[in-house]
Amino acid sequence: MNNNTQQQAPKSPMRYFWIALLCILIVGVAFWMFSNSGNGTKISLSPTFTNQLEAGKISKVEINSKTINITYKNGKKAWFYSRSSVETRVQDIVEAYNQTHSETPVQLVPGTTTTFSLINFLYIILVAGSTIFLVIWVTRSIKGANNKSFDFVKDRARIGESVVKFSDVAGADEEKQEVAEIVEFLKNPDKFREVGARVPKGVLLVGPPGTGKTLLAKAIAGEAGVPFFTISGSDFMELFVGVGASRVRDLFVQAKRLKPCIVFIDEIDAVGRQRGAGMGGGNDEREQTLNQLLVQMDGFEPNEGIIVLAATNRADILDPALMRPGRFDRQIHIHAPDVRGREEILKVHARNKKFTPDVDFGQIARITSGFTGADLENLLNEAAILAASDNRKQISPKDLSDGIDKVILGPQKKSWVMTERDKERTACHESGHAVVQHYVKNSEPIHEVSIIPRGAAAGYTLSRPSDDDMHVTQSKLFDQIMMLLGGRVAEQVFLKDVSTGASNDIQRATEIARNMVTKWGMSDRVGLVCLENENQLFLGRDYQSRAEYSEQQANIIDEEVRKIIDSAKQETEKIITKYKKQMQTLTNCLLEKETLYEDEINLVFANKSKDEIVEYINKKIEDKKPKTETKQKPQEPEVVVEKSTIKSEEPSKPNIEIIEENNSENNKNLEENSENKNENNNEKPNKDKEVRLVGQKESDDDIPDNIGDVVSKKKDKNK
Repeated sequence: MNNNTQQQAPKSPMRYFWIALLCILIVGVAFWMFSNSGNGTKISLSPTFTNQLEAGKISKVEINSKTINITYKNGKKAWFYSRSSVETRVQDIVEAYNQTHSETPVQLVPGTTTTFSLINFLYIILVAGSTIFLVIWVTRSIKGANNKSFDFVKDRARIGESVVKFSDVAGADEEKQEVAEIVEFLKNPDKFREVGARVPKGVLLVGPPGTGKTLLAKAIAGEAGVPFFTISGSDFMELFVGVGASRVRDLFVQAKRLKPCIVFIDEIDAVGRQRGAGMGGGNDEREQTLNQLLVQMDGFEPNEGIIVLAATNRADILDPALMRPGRFDRQIHIHAPDVRGREEILKVHARNKKFTPDVDFGQIARITSGFTGADLENLLNEAAILAASDNRKQISPKDLSDGIDKVILGPQKKSWVMTERDKERTACHESGHAVVQHYVKNSEPIHEVSIIPRGAAAGYTLSRPSDDDMHVTQSKLFDQIMMLLGGRVAEQVFLKDVSTGASNDIQRATEIARNMVTKWGMSDRVGLVCLENENQLFLGRDYQSRAEYSEQQANIIDEEVRKIIDSAKQETEKIITKYKKQMQTLTNCLLEKETLYEDEINLVFANKSKDEIVEYINKKIEDKKPKTETKQKPQEPEVVVEKSTIKSEEPSKPNIEIIEENNSENNKNLEENSENKNENNNEKPNKDKEVRLVGQKESDDDIPDNIGDVVSKKKDKNK
């Protein structure tokens, strides 16, 4: 940071007091030394002065108010202190000497005993003036320090003009239309006053974190070209009661001087919570601040030309008096962008970045369902960091794909040493997720399956949604539970034992099943009733709330949740048992290559063998080598052995199965005898790859239940 912009600590007034006092002492000593300089050596009146006078060595005697200066005939000088008795005696001695030595008299200068010299006069004026100045300055400093001690009650809003425009806000077309009238009013207020209309006094922006609420507020100020006050809700809070209210008053006083203007309060829930909901009664600092804010927004004093914008993601806990018309007239809900909005946001954040020609923002937008604007900006930044780390000037689709995985799960832990037993269990677990995901009715394309740890996950399965569904059906929720249970069931069927790796899957499956029963009315036995509140817990309001159903009803809920989980488990077991061959192939491929992408996963479900899939992967790697090798060593005919990375043809999307190594209770082994499922969603061959199919046996009798018995011990090497 520049030294000129650093904020210096205030200096104490006592420091200046001691500096001024020291200066006065230095000036006084200097004047004293100057007044005595040039007077020569100090002598005594008797006998030195009288003896030298009788010897005829003195030529001049000058009597001053403080000293008696003596000048010798050889030019030297001397002095001694003077007082009234000494002055009279010196005059008598010199006059008596002149009478006896009339031919060589001594010059006597007696006039300075009753007048001030110029040096003495200046000395008195300087000391008196310095003393008066010091007293006045110290008084003002103390008064100023007392005044500054109350500066903390003034507002801390930052004032400036925004440079953000509506063109910088993407994926929020309807929201921009809602606030366009505010911009028009700030530009041309007479147009609205002529028809008796008034602009909304307040606009509340509500939405999840990262959806662009603050960015939209900046764009409103930038389009209108008016001063922009920005302050956080927590800036009003202070230790002393009444400070927040004083800051609110001072904020609106400054806003009135610069109106028309915009006052933006970020995270208003910090100061706008419901009154009377806390433990401290009605006189705490937050409620005093909220009361003052309510008065300033819609009280006796009009605040025309001041528009209050506020942002929050907890509108459910705001005070009703703050939400009423006349204060916050409009509430604009900002949601996560759809596929078209995500594409526009990507293009906005890609303005200062360079991409390879094969990057398709539309494809990236389709596979990032659920991402907010902040997530997309972070995605592009992570992709740019990956490209720069690889010493490349342009961002490739592989960088974007890895950026998506990094944003969702974190960086890969390739250096993590895993035992063969852990790798086998993780591969079987993830294969169970992938097989169930592929064969359920509401299946989504699987983009990536990996047994490389990322973040808190020991392995993961990424599925790519085909579109943004606003409504989720009961059958799709049931299929999601089946997919979550696929890993645990696969361990139980093939490895004859279970582990703690499915704890997160079980937790998420139970949450979905409970919501189906208590919130979404998907249980015939419970019926179409809502038994749980949608709002998040607010301690000040809900700490004394009771359950909305009886204990008997709670038992019914638990039974219905267990029924859904058990039913999904049975259907999952049917799929895992029926498609043992695909389970075996996928598990062995993961053990050898660790990560499989969409085209390679489709070969598994096209009944390709493990050797054919590995050969296909190796061929893809070899196809990418010649271009790089030709540029580096075109003169060498032999093949250069180098490490390659499997490149994904398409980036991935965050419908993720995360396997976390948490502690959970071991379940009993499932029964392996189950009925076969309808083959409506059978094998889906990959039409994009021209690979000749190899005949496979339809019977699974030759496939052992234990996948560990068929794990290949010899791996192919690239040469």
